[in-house]
Amino acid sequence: MKSSEADGPLAIGALAARFGLPTHVLRHWESMGLLEPERDHAGRRRYGRPDVVRVAAVLRAKEAGLSLESIRQLLATADVDARRRVMARHRDDLRQRMERIRAALEMLDCAMGCRHADLATCPHFRRAVAEPAREPVGEPFGASSTEPFPALFTEPFGEPFPERLGEPGGDTHGESSGGRPEG
Repeated sequence: MKSSEADGPLAIGALAARFGLPTHVLRHWESMGLLEPERDHAGRRRYGRPDVVRVAAVLRAKEAGLSLESIRQLLATADVDARRRVMARHRDDLRQRMERIRAALEMLDCAMGCRHADLATCPHFRRAVAEPAREPVGEPFGASSTEPFPALFTEPFGEPFPERLGEPGGDTHGESSGGRPEG
């Protein structure tokens, strides 16, 4: 960076390079109202310290999953209550995504520990797949209950799978009582 750039406003190329962005991204953000750079006598954009902070804030908010429109709303309003409403909506969305991710990790952990030749026959895996998120995000596949696939995850003739390992009739995650995989 040139010493004059460190002391004064930055040109679009210098600001973009500082954050590793293409210049068209800054132009797009300007068109959306996220940035309002000053212009020099020739009409070229000049970005000051507040603009540098805004670019950093936009990037951080994008990392958190906010849309550019939500970021624009956050940065554009002086209304604290409106800003809090936008943030509360996003916080709730993040919590729901975190719960879906938690459920996905539990399903993957279950599958990784399974020794069944056919994963779809493992009662523990089937239960992990069927378990709804703790905070429902919506009704899965149009189901109207909080138990998304009750009929799919029962033994033939409607008998439910044992709830825990070690229950009478339970499964040892694909292992027989001798510790060898079933097969």
